[in-house]
Amino acid sequence: MRIGELSARTGVPAATIKYYVREGLLSGGERRGHNRVEYGEAHVRRLRLVRAMVEVGSVPIAKVREVLAEIEEPDRDIDSTLGVASRALAQHRLPAEEPQAQDLDLARAIVRGRGWDAIHPGHPYLRILADAIGRLRELDLVDMVDMTGEYARAAEIVAEFDLALLSTRRERDEILEAMVVGTVLGDAIFEALRRIAQVQVSARVYQRGQQKPLESEENSS
Repeated sequence: MRIGELSARTGVPAATIKYYVREGLLSGGERRGHNRVEYGEAHVRRLRLVRAMVEVGSVPIAKVREVLAEIEEPDRDIDSTLGVASRALAQHRLPAEEPQAQDLDLARAIVRGRGWDAIHPGHPYLRILADAIGRLRELDLVDMVDMTGEYARAAEIVAEFDLALLSTRRERDEILEAMVVGTVLGDAIFEALRRIAQVQVSARVYQRGQQKPLESEENSS
């Protein structure tokens, strides 16, 4: 296919496709003549993956290049590849300071309690979890710390659905694209539903009258 068709198939402008080629995010097409370059299905899949990271995941170009270089390692399996993409999408960065030992111990205990033996004790996500636990302690929200295990249970349910969706894909780039888009938009969906649920449960627990909270907000806008 010519670059115009590739653009139509992927929704990426031709000028942007050329830019991605220059930046090393997409391989160049096969030259078939002086002014004729052909692209194939591999370009479609890779371009959709790049677009998902840049436009949906807001991953900087330089970081996308690093991720693509890592996932193209010939000995890297799909599990490790998904881990690379997941870390690139992480919204919470590693804490500048090492978390307190007790908070790290609790984070590890929560993980062990769920039977998550694939997470090694020094995993960066454990430091992020421990840092959040420590901040809750500082704010004297110990009861919320005690609920962290329940958050883990809910997270596992969501993660199982996430991976079930990926299992329907076969091509490596298609799996990664689904993971990137699913993680970013899935986070947005989960956050919105959590807020909606809070409105509903708050109205029930604190008995704020009979009017429906969502409807009252719509009528007031």
